[in-house]
Amino acid sequence: MSKKAWIIFAAICIILLGGLVYISGKDKVDVSNVDINKIQSASEQSGGIADHVFGKADSKVVLLEYGDFQCPGCGSAYPNIKTVTEKYKGQAAFVFRNFPLTAIHPNALAAAAAAEAAGLQGKYWELHDKLYENQSQWSSLSADKRADFFNDYAKQLGLNIDTFKTDFAGTKVGQKINYDIAVGKKAKVTATPSIYLNGKTVEQEVWQDEKKLDEAFASALKENGIALPAEK
Repeated sequence: MSKKAWIIFAAICIILLGGLVYISGKDKVDVSNVDINKIQSASEQSGGIADHVFGKADSKVVLLEYGDFQCPGCGSAYPNIKTVTEKYKGQAAFVFRNFPLTAIHPNALAAAAAAEAAGLQGKYWELHDKLYENQSQWSSLSADKRADFFNDYAKQLGLNIDTFKTDFAGTKVGQKINYDIAVGKKAKVTATPSIYLNGKTVEQEVWQDEKKLDEAFASALKENGIALPAEK
């Protein structure tokens, strides 16, 4: 290749690289001022979608999970988290943030979008639960079959299916997922599930054991002067 051709080639590469940097910078989510341990309200960066909260949103005790709907570990954590957060829903808050590991879980991003789209019609937790309870049924599906599967879930929940499909592929849902991922990266999340109780890591030996997770909740409530729910 002649010297002139090399110069032209180098110039093209620089232009292309500059364009890629511009694009990535344009879509970058700035979470430098975000308190990762606080429940996030809706913002322009998050597509106008706030953190999804199950239980008492203003509680001093917050369980926070960065999860991937296709992740087997998240699937195994789900039953214990579901049981314990249901028990303490009048005293504590549970927040789920999206952290799809797309390199190893090709359906994780679509599942997150489905949950967020359902959330725009007030059914976030219902679809969240369906995705985990039926994880083995959709996790290995191809893209076309996966879409049909999620659409069927939306119908089962009584959602407007046309609106669901539009929201599923819409900007708001994409922004919310990207925002969650950015917050997760600020929290130095590298694997799922990553679970925190009032900012402290909940180790696997705790979240995989219902009794230990229950004890962790009870301890956090007591530390914050919150009465435990009355035994039935």
